Amino acid sequence: MKRSQTSAAHVTHWVRGASLAAVLAMTGALAACSSAPPLFSSDGRPTTLVQCPSGSDNCEQQAQAMCGGAFDTMRTTTENGVRGLLYACRGK
Repeated sequence: MKRSQTSAAHVTHWVRGASLAAVLAMTGALAACSSAPPLFSSDGRPTTLVQCPSGSDNCEQQAQAMCGGAFDTMRTTTENGVRGLLYACRGK
């Protein structure tokens, strides 16, 4: 009798742990989806996200170097001293 009670408690503990793991995995997946930048601009050009210290023009320099010149800024963010620049290269 004692063996079946121990087994039932073990199964209940395992199910709770599995449920928690599933909830955490789903939460992480949803957070990743909501914070990811778009992969393409509205006109179909691929976008790139670069990060640099806030207050510097390093993000623009990186974008110009990668695009070989002109680019369009899709979005900029600043958080915790880091600036993010989402850009798409202009056609040549």
